Amino acid sequence: MTDVQQERRPETPAEAEGTTGLFSALGKQLKLLRERKGLTQKEFGALVGYGPDAISAMERGVRVPQPDMLVKADELLEGGGLLGAAVPELKEAMKRARTRHPEWYRSYAGLEAEAVELHFYANQGVPGLLQTEDYARAVFSRRRPLLDEETIEKRVADRLARQQIFDKWPAPMCSYVLEEVLLDRPIGGRTVRRGQLEQLLRIGGLRNVEIQVMPTGIEDHPNMDGAFNLLTPQRHPQVGYTEVQGFPRLITDPEEVRKIADRYGIMRAMALPPAESRALIEKKLEEL
Repeated sequence: MTDVQQERRPETPAEAEGTTGLFSALGKQLKLLRERKGLTQKEFGALVGYGPDAISAMERGVRVPQPDMLVKADELLEGGGLLGAAVPELKEAMKRARTRHPEWYRSYAGLEAEAVELHFYANQGVPGLLQTEDYARAVFSRRRPLLDEETIEKRVADRLARQQIFDKWPAPMCSYVLEEVLLDRPIGGRTVRRGQLEQLLRIGGLRNVEIQVMPTGIEDHPNMDGAFNLLTPQRHPQVGYTEVQGFPRLITDPEEVRKIADRYGIMRAMALPPAESRALIEKKLEEL
């Protein structure tokens, strides 16, 4: 997202609906029980099927834990029903809570949250739904003009909150075509790059997600017009979304959307299949 308009508070999930206190309290309890058990965020995340960034976001009240995850955590951390008892209130709060975004972005964010299909082509940076917390912070910290620390933190929080879409059921079908250069660009440094490659492998392993890499050596590229998203909201036609130099555009014209979808289909056919893409990511991770 870009700093093109004056943003208003609140910007973090659920503040406008008054559910922030519940999510924050659950996060603190989760952290307390995890630390009492002697587990790191990475170790605990592996047990419940989440990455360390997701666990960190949950413990800070930025990301809402799913009810079934909360029940599982209660058992693993020997919470004695402390977390499980909050499930009814959590389900009710989740009905009212929504992620806050800058005004110009909210029409897309709303569509994304209810999408049944999501498709992404990226050629500059890793798409937001795939980013680790450290990668997102590095991206926003280096944005020009410079953002103040408060803005950086709330944008990181918003980005992580969007990733709750992977926790939905039924889960949306997601596909990504990533230019190979994204795997090599060391945004944030070597450690951040390593964590981001691991994140791609983790999310790419989900049943509803396919990640494909477009090799740099491809000579006849069908899309030189920049990154884009395609999404299909529930019970609505597919739409497109682009963002260039601070100018976002939600594309609803059927013919324009068809042309973008056509280019995306060609790119998927030209990119490495998911299994080969995963092998390439693993190779680059080993070489770090």
